[in-house]
Amino acid sequence: MQETWRWYGPHDPITLEHVRQAGATGVVTALHDHPEGTVWPLEAIMERKAMIEAAGLAWSVCESIPMEQCVKRGDAGASAAIARWKQTLANLGRAGIPTVCYNFMPVLDWTRTELDHPLPAGARARRVAGAWRCVFQ
Repeated sequence: MQETWRWYGPHDPITLEHVRQAGATGVVTALHDHPEGTVWPLEAIMERKAMIEAAGLAWSVCESIPMEQCVKRGDAGASAAIARWKQTLANLGRAGIPTVCYNFMPVLDWTRTELDHPLPAGARARRVAGAWRCVFQ
């Protein structure tokens, strides 16, 4: 088992050094700078992977290759959008990224009942109809 940390890329205020210092050995990330509907080039994936590895971490999980709305709605253009998504998936595989997770929610990527729910011990969490996801502050 590997401890990973969600990292939002080079512009994330949490640096890879912070992630490593927290004890993680891998990151869960994506190419956030590539707009929805574009193929993530293998070269860009390899560049991001090299950046992560230079910090002593592994890119263990790709978090969410964006899925275009036309696919979710079954509109015209869905076949071409699926082909682009599949090419990005293939490029991630060529780069050795072993796991891809994704959200297939229409319109919104995610939603929570409450974004800043107070817990009894003083921590704050995202709340989903009685469930909690920890958010460290």
